[in-house]
Amino acid sequence: MFTLVRLVTFTLVAWPLAVVAADLYAGAPADAAAWLRWLGRAAGLVGFAWFLLAMALSARLPRFDLALGGLLSLWRMHHWLGAFSFVLLLMHPPLLALANVPAGPQAVLATLLPSLDAWTVWSGWAALLFMMLFLAPSFSFFGAPHYQRWKLLHRFSGAVLILALLHALALAGLLKPAAAGWVWGVLAAVTAAAFLWRLLLSRWLSRRQYRISRVNALAPRVVEITLEGPPLEYDPGQFVYFTPLDPSLPVGRGEEHPYSLVSAPHEPDLRIAIKELGDASAALMQVKEGTLATVEGPYGRFVPPQHEGAALWIGGGIGITPFVSVARAFTAQSASVDVHLVYCANDTSRAYYLAELEHIAARQPGFVVHPHYFAEQGALSASFLEGCTADYRQRVCYVCGPSGLLNLAETILTGEGVSRRHIHMEEFNLL
Repeated sequence: MFTLVRLVTFTLVAWPLAVVAADLYAGAPADAAAWLRWLGRAAGLVGFAWFLLAMALSARLPRFDLALGGLLSLWRMHHWLGAFSFVLLLMHPPLLALANVPAGPQAVLATLLPSLDAWTVWSGWAALLFMMLFLAPSFSFFGAPHYQRWKLLHRFSGAVLILALLHALALAGLLKPAAAGWVWGVLAAVTAAAFLWRLLLSRWLSRRQYRISRVNALAPRVVEITLEGPPLEYDPGQFVYFTPLDPSLPVGRGEEHPYSLVSAPHEPDLRIAIKELGDASAALMQVKEGTLATVEGPYGRFVPPQHEGAALWIGGGIGITPFVSVARAFTAQSASVDVHLVYCANDTSRAYYLAELEHIAARQPGFVVHPHYFAEQGALSASFLEGCTADYRQRVCYVCGPSGLLNLAETILTGEGVSRRHIHMEEFNLL
């Protein structure tokens, strides 16, 4: 199934490129103006097709993401398709206008600003303006977006879908062969279903309700929350979307955010760890026991469920959580492993899971924990890795933590000859 899903997805990515290539093969444009007109139409077709596919990938169906390497991999594909589609659709009108330069200024103006009865063109303009509205904050040029505002703006994608479809279906036949109308229909239907699922249906069909039974302060600004409720099938190291419903919360009530599970699948309750990183997470430091919350998931495929071969884990800050989940799962198995964990923290007070991890390591053959304290030992280095895990260059490496640690670990590992395909990193960013 995984291979089939990947094949279908990559086929849909390549399909619009094949259509414009076939159109070019059928008859190359005769002059510069014809080339610009063809490029404008091709940019519109490929851009809109990739926008539809990016929307379809945002459905966030639990377990479906595993077919594409986990939700983070799926979101990366979604982000890249969205960015490329945005650029191509921005190029679409000016290329068509440039094609009419030989006909004079009036023809250029009529292309960009036609008469009011040209509804198909105006629906395209409206779709592009709405797309600018919800996509622009995603680009770093505008600074770090506010998470919930960014999510609300993405609801404008529904308006883009409707308006762009009106524009595209009326004009799709301008490319020859026609842009496979049935494929447009199927892709548009899948995209509309994904949008409706994410906006409405998932709230009732995918979210499960839990009761917060315990809030345990691990360190200043870090808590572990225990959730009682229906059993959830998940793999160690996966994450869920958590939505608190505590009416006393000053902010964040009813807002969903992704958090790694720190519990193991054999445990009766779910556990998540939360660090204060913003207003909503700060409020959760005081969430009341006995209140309700919803959970949606599981998602992700960071650490594989089967631990075959030698692995190096590097975790820091709240990024230690997926490794805690996998380590806790070790307690329910008898087989040995070959895993070295480098636990990075500023000092001993910030290594809030260290004692438990060392306790598990004492009982689990092949699991070794190496604490590293920035305040005492400076930045993580190749010499430190060499001293604690001499064969780290031959291991598959998993890194999770703040962006500074991810960048540093990647620089060290690649600089020491570790293949990039043996380096797996996870960072929650606009999920």
